[in-house]
Amino acid sequence: MKNKIKYWNKNIPLKKIIVTGIMQKVLGFNRKVPWPVHWTTKIKSHSRINPGSRCPGLSPGCYIDGRNGIIIGNNVWIGPNVSLISMNHDTNSYEDYIKGAPIIIGDNCWIGASAILLPGVKLGNHVVIGAGSVITKSFLDDNILVAGNPAKKIKDLDSYSFKKIND
Repeated sequence: MKNKIKYWNKNIPLKKIIVTGIMQKVLGFNRKVPWPVHWTTKIKSHSRINPGSRCPGLSPGCYIDGRNGIIIGNNVWIGPNVSLISMNHDTNSYEDYIKGAPIIIGDNCWIGASAILLPGVKLGNHVVIGAGSVITKSFLDDNILVAGNPAKKIKDLDSYSFKKIND
């Protein structure tokens, strides 16, 4: 599940990369994670996470549990306090965990602040998740807005329009 990631581009301020790098590599917060991660974010099983083209967990307060695997598409924006939980406890033995399918997030998705994605969820391309939503099932359609607890489709969106920033 390894993916080469461009750790710095003009969309991520250099100051943020430097401060994150110091907190991560010098002070040891998420030291083993090979991409920049905010020091208040918790990453589990980073080796089972394909981070896509952006840095998941660069927003503060995220919880990203990759034990069953997480595959993140390109240009996926993850807001603060988002939880991606790929593994669940066994309800008959709380010390045991349930093995299952990974979380799969398509390209050009936006996951709003404090949203929670639960094990085995799959998202199509250009799916926008409203802040505070709990995603308990897959949304395979492209170009949609979903929100709520549990989340449901709110409306269709126009196709994603990528505007290239001058490099």
